[in-house]
Amino acid sequence: MDKLLGEFSIGLFFWQTVLFLALLFLLRKFAWKPILDAVNEREDKISGSLEEAEKMKVEMAALKASNEDLLKEARAERDLMIKDAKETASKMIEEAKEKAKVEGSKLLSSAKESINAEKAAAITELKTQVAAFSIEIAEQIVRAELSSADKQKAMADKMAEDINMN
Repeated sequence: MDKLLGEFSIGLFFWQTVLFLALLFLLRKFAWKPILDAVNEREDKISGSLEEAEKMKVEMAALKASNEDLLKEARAERDLMIKDAKETASKMIEEAKEKAKVEGSKLLSSAKESINAEKAAAITELKTQVAAFSIEIAEQIVRAELSSADKQKAMADKMAEDINMN
């Protein structure tokens, strides 16, 4: 250790100081500035990245809000479309019911008219048959009443009398 501490030499000390200052000057001139520039550049890059990240965060929040708004609009539009579809279906069902009711009433009135026409035809036919039967019965009664000549003469006189009165 004595060798390391050895004797102090002013010349050696001077040259070591000059070399140290020269090295310090060279480092400052050629190395220190590029190192500081690199550190500053890295610091700027990091702060720029942080700012960019903050901007992205804000943009993501805005996009999220926008997406939520779009989703709300889509849901509202879907609800409106479903409501319209239900209303349209209700209208179609009501129209079909109304149409069926009208058709049913037409068929019912047509059937009633047909029944009334057939009833009238049957009544007319019945009247015709009753009239024919009545005429036959009256004819048979008149024949039975007018079978004798005296009865025929009395009847002819009565009819002549009725005609003269009119």
